[in-house]
Amino acid sequence: MDCAGPEQWGAPTIKGPTDAFSHERPARPAHRWRGDNRGMKTRFILIQTSHAGNVGAAARAMKVMGFDDLVLVAPRWANVLRREETIQRASGALDVLQRARIVDTLDEALDGIDTLCATAMVPRDFGPPTLSPRACFADWAQGPIRPAGVAFLFGSERFGMRNEDVYRCHVVLSIPTNPHFGSLNLASALQVIAYDWRQALGGFDVQPAVVPAEAADARQVAGLLAHWEEALVAVGYLDPEAPKKLMPRLNQFFNRAAVTQEEVHVLRGVAKAMLQAAGRAKD
Repeated sequence: MDCAGPEQWGAPTIKGPTDAFSHERPARPAHRWRGDNRGMKTRFILIQTSHAGNVGAAARAMKVMGFDDLVLVAPRWANVLRREETIQRASGALDVLQRARIVDTLDEALDGIDTLCATAMVPRDFGPPTLSPRACFADWAQGPIRPAGVAFLFGSERFGMRNEDVYRCHVVLSIPTNPHFGSLNLASALQVIAYDWRQALGGFDVQPAVVPAEAADARQVAGLLAHWEEALVAVGYLDPEAPKKLMPRLNQFFNRAAVTQEEVHVLRGVAKAMLQAAGRAKD
């Protein structure tokens, strides 16, 4: 089901008074990046989310990438985690919803977090640097420090993030999109960032779509060659008195092809058919 209403993840931010910002962005402590991310905390924070389906879809997007720490700040619905639309859109990520927390303020969502990443599309005249997710994560991987706890912040579907929340962040993440149409659904944007972050942490192994074929061993290849030699002689293609290098060349061909056991069976079936055809021709 699609959520009704506007859903772009970086809608224009409502600008508040100039004195709304009264504190500096927090500095990250110097944790070394070692490629080992055990113990690193990753949290996704949805601020004032208005569509229940987006919460469920966000939970699904997180679980697919192996994350389960979701915090909702002042969502429209107090029971959003139990609403039917949320559960349906979660599509099996109910454990993420069960672990999720609802808090009243952003401060309550930041326990154990030292690095805040805002998400936005609309440029601002002041604030943290704007980077694509991959560029940002590459900087962290190659730099002298690493975050101990990262939070990705997403604003409301209608208005995006408030300026005062963006100002608290260390970086603004902006997903490169079509410059003429950059509107992304909240859960879609979260999925992209979750994927890039998982890849930066080492990623998951690709699961094979089919069972890997078992390679034929040297004895099986030798039996195939003997069968083909017999068949080629029978159909008149190979002169046993002057074989030249035909069979060694076929041997090299099969080695380069790395034939599987199933392929050996197929090729021996061809040789058998050749012998049967040659026998019928003599009758």
